[in-house]
Amino acid sequence: MSARMKYGEKTGPVGGVTPPIPTATSSSGSLYGDGKLLGGNAPPPDVESSDAVVRNPQEVDGQDAEAKLGLFLDFKGVEKPEPIRGEYGGTDSGPRRYEYEKLNSDLYAPPGTDSGSVPNAKWPLGLSHNRPGYKGRSGWARQQNTASLPAAKQMAGVDMKLAPNAYRELHWHTASEWALVLKGCVRVAAINDESQTFTDDLCEGDVWFFPSGMPHSIQAFDRGVEFLLVFDSGDFDEDGTFLITEMFARTPREVLSKNFQADVDAFKNVPDKELYIFKGTPQPRDIEKQNATAPGGFLAGNSSYTHHWSRQRPHEVPGGSVKVLDPTTFPIASGFSAALVTIQPGAMREMHWHTSSDEWDYFLQGSGRATVYAAPSAGRTFDFTAGDVGYIPRDDAHYVENTGTEDLIFLEVLQAPKFTDISVAQWLALTPRQTIKDHLKLPDSLLDKLPKEKTLIKKGNPDLLALAHGGKAY
Repeated sequence: MSARMKYGEKTGPVGGVTPPIPTATSSSGSLYGDGKLLGGNAPPPDVESSDAVVRNPQEVDGQDAEAKLGLFLDFKGVEKPEPIRGEYGGTDSGPRRYEYEKLNSDLYAPPGTDSGSVPNAKWPLGLSHNRPGYKGRSGWARQQNTASLPAAKQMAGVDMKLAPNAYRELHWHTASEWALVLKGCVRVAAINDESQTFTDDLCEGDVWFFPSGMPHSIQAFDRGVEFLLVFDSGDFDEDGTFLITEMFARTPREVLSKNFQADVDAFKNVPDKELYIFKGTPQPRDIEKQNATAPGGFLAGNSSYTHHWSRQRPHEVPGGSVKVLDPTTFPIASGFSAALVTIQPGAMREMHWHTSSDEWDYFLQGSGRATVYAAPSAGRTFDFTAGDVGYIPRDDAHYVENTGTEDLIFLEVLQAPKFTDISVAQWLALTPRQTIKDHLKLPDSLLDKLPKEKTLIKKGNPDLLALAHGGKAY
């Protein structure tokens, strides 16, 4: 029985090849044709011998609706989607992988409001190279940076898993590191240049931050841990981390002996290459046993490198909830501002943009979409699912709509001293009414209901095809 996987894809004759081709037992034929095949020399082909017609194309509910309605098209209900929106597009008879199109319906059959060219705003971490740790199934890491998402110039991300009691070895970076614990629990430790130490235990939903150049260690507890790292440089590369093992391996033994005032034999067991991620000795549950007494004391309060964000209650609004963490409440994390957003089915993160930073997103659960508007007249819609990174340049307007049947949970990260945005609805509400009417020709019934406070999330009809059936979007 074959172990090879089968994917939904277009099969049959394509590009002048009709598979399966005969199995050859020896070499025959020529790699090149002759001059008789050049245009003007070759006889004309029989143009009735081949066609690009798709017979009995399958369409999903809402696909025949007006293109500018931009309804979300759920292609999972058909075997072979087609890139059609109302009166636009056409069938696809060429090489295809149906699963890609089902995951990215707004790219394959874009809303009629999409226009022009917008840099790619999406990278699935499932397409990133997954680097394993040291032998013994100690863990792994995969990353997103400008190599995979060129527009993401301001931030990069790493998803890392440590097996029970495994370490991310002692290290430091040229970039600052902000982290959200996704699953499990972990102990982190660090020192700073003021001879101060820090140790803390974190679990799912908690955050740590280490400034650039700050040496630190990360060790999972006995049930393992997975965490998301965000760095303040789009060019950050996880493979370019400064490692304690490599520092010792690249330093002459004579220098090590002199620096540590120890016999040279003390260094004979130092690893000759990095450990990266490796299994270690279980840490004591009593954290006080690992709190080193430092000349500068122990870091706490506003100087703490951690924040137990899991214990912060979210701000609840119709359609979902939001909670924010920025230097206002986590002072040490200078420049990092984040919001953890939960959106109920049919609802959306309201139309907005950020004035001080690009936006780096990570989708933790559910599915959604966002249209990115870039000046002066470009717009493109992207679909996101769990494990995807989203990236939206500063000042580009956008929203995030829940397109699934479960809650959508995602993280918004800014490089800003405070989490702020410009709400499109609030902007219109606080602008002279006549000005808005002269520009957009909006009715008074709409303008009367505009909120003067930011709502953050707009509730919506879970039936995303309601407009196609005479219903409402909200």
